[in-house]
Amino acid sequence: MANTPRWLSLAATGMIAMLVLLACTPAAGPTKAPATPAAATPAAATPAAATPTTAASATAAAETPAGETPAASESPAAETPGASVALGTPYPAPVTTPGDPTAITDSYPNYGEPVDCTAGTWNGLPYKGNLQSLTAPDPQHVVFTFCNPDPAFLSKIAFISFGINDSDWLIAHVGNADNSWLETLNGTGAFKLDGWPNKAEIDYSRFDGYWGPDKAVPATAVLQYQAESAARLQALQAGTIDGMTLVGPTDFETVTNDPNLSLGPQPGLNTLYLGMNHDYAPWDNPEVRKAIAIGINRQQIVDNFMPPGSEVATHFTPCTLPFACAGDDWPATDVAAARAKITEIFGDAGLTTTLAYRPPARGYLPLPAETAVEFQSQLEAINVHATLDEQESGTYIANSNTGKLTGLFLLGWGADYPDITNFLDYHFGAGCTAAFGVCYPDIADPLTTGGQTADEAARTAAYTEANNAILTEVPMVPISHGSFANAYLKDVGDQQISPLSDEFLYRMTPSAAHGDQLIFMQTGKPKSLFCADESDGEALRACLQVMEPLYNFEENGTGAIPALATDCSANDEGTVWTCTLRDGVSYQDGSSFEAKDVIVTMASMWDGLSPLHKGATGAFSYWSGFFGGFLNPPAPCGIEGQPACPTE
Repeated sequence: MANTPRWLSLAATGMIAMLVLLACTPAAGPTKAPATPAAATPAAATPAAATPTTAASATAAAETPAGETPAASESPAAETPGASVALGTPYPAPVTTPGDPTAITDSYPNYGEPVDCTAGTWNGLPYKGNLQSLTAPDPQHVVFTFCNPDPAFLSKIAFISFGINDSDWLIAHVGNADNSWLETLNGTGAFKLDGWPNKAEIDYSRFDGYWGPDKAVPATAVLQYQAESAARLQALQAGTIDGMTLVGPTDFETVTNDPNLSLGPQPGLNTLYLGMNHDYAPWDNPEVRKAIAIGINRQQIVDNFMPPGSEVATHFTPCTLPFACAGDDWPATDVAAARAKITEIFGDAGLTTTLAYRPPARGYLPLPAETAVEFQSQLEAINVHATLDEQESGTYIANSNTGKLTGLFLLGWGADYPDITNFLDYHFGAGCTAAFGVCYPDIADPLTTGGQTADEAARTAAYTEANNAILTEVPMVPISHGSFANAYLKDVGDQQISPLSDEFLYRMTPSAAHGDQLIFMQTGKPKSLFCADESDGEALRACLQVMEPLYNFEENGTGAIPALATDCSANDEGTVWTCTLRDGVSYQDGSSFEAKDVIVTMASMWDGLSPLHKGATGAFSYWSGFFGGFLNPPAPCGIEGQPACPTE
């Protein structure tokens, strides 16, 4: 039995701003366009520690962890037939202001050097990330070099936020004044985007130039959205759609008993939580957070508002994942003690705040409005008076990712890949989301250890420490892990219910009633279709039909399988991953896929000062959550016009 937490006495990140060239183009492989002259490179002083390097020495530094000598077997040039030239180009001088996107060239720069992994710095500025450099020896290979091993690398790069864009398309479109790039997709997938008319639905059609052996099954598809589960089910029963996400908790039996429908249930790889941002009062007082933690009757919420098979959360991460439930269980409900503490701090009048939520259903929150009312009632019982604050879904997620939710808030997380790092690192790691405020170091530090080792005993110790630190700090209250289900018309072929919400519409056969068009309904409207900077399921599902990462997740599963890369292999230490890119792949605008596209796509997320580091919010929360932090993070890091970096 888990120990009782001590606090229950209460009850009794300048890398270069862009991919620029120092008048040096690689000899290996053709480029997409003429190189930009060297004069386009912004001038800036190189730090004393950053001695100019040759292409060969830069590559060696980029590919080799500090203190190690690169082995011939670890060199992509040695592994790649015909690659006899030095990898990459010399590094330009670092800059501290964004540059002109048109200065990005067709070379293959060694992006990221000189990250100092030991000191945790780049260019004298703090750097919390694990990625050390990104290089390309030729148009068909890309090398990711990490400061420390990344055992979950393949699963991370299979996530759709890391879908590879055409580099020229990014340069031409990102930042355009009309924001058209937020509503357009130019991918390599089996479907192409036909349009998003009046933001009412998203229309796709088969991409005849798709590289894969299996073309899209339906000629066209429509992605619709409706927040109310009852309305989605009504549309399915009427036969106007082929399938829907997230059957309502009380409708499982209805679907099961309907001879025209099929129910596809999944256990919940997700978590519902009640969040608090400690950058704002009164959540900066840990005693207030701890009172909230024991004041919520989580079992009652599961019993009354969650689908069959759901369970109360003992930890933030579902216990089905390895190491997830190391450490102590979440404490039991004690309404009397919680009310006494709130009254002690705020007096008889108690605490007045807001409780924010969004209306679309999620696997972790199938009945948002009803559940929010229940939370409001339970909070009242502990002398916390919460006014409900319903926000539009896209706005709500943006407010969360940028740390603008100042009251209590209901949110959750569904697995992007099946590893504890996906749950804990995104929320509490070195590159944590801003939702809970500035990262908690006592949580982030052991997460860094746990996420960068494959040793089972070391991971267990690290995650025990991290989970117990979450108990001590209480950045949120984990409520439940909710089961969920999709539903389809009975004659739809290849019905999908992904544990990761990765439904590939182009693989399904439409019902007889809809001929060669598949119509699928999800719960809400995407905020944008630029998924590098999106973190909500509606946008991610929309992008999944058109965009492709280096790896994909297997259908209705969690295994990572090759997509735009035919293989990504690690060195013995797990610090260098070399990806061989698929040949003969074209984007839907006719451009060819090559290594430059991978580097420009990844660097646009990684470098906070890249002129391409723009999106609907600019948070790029998945990059920092998965890989630990940005080059040139927005603040504080001593960048011109930003606050100075902390000294500790």
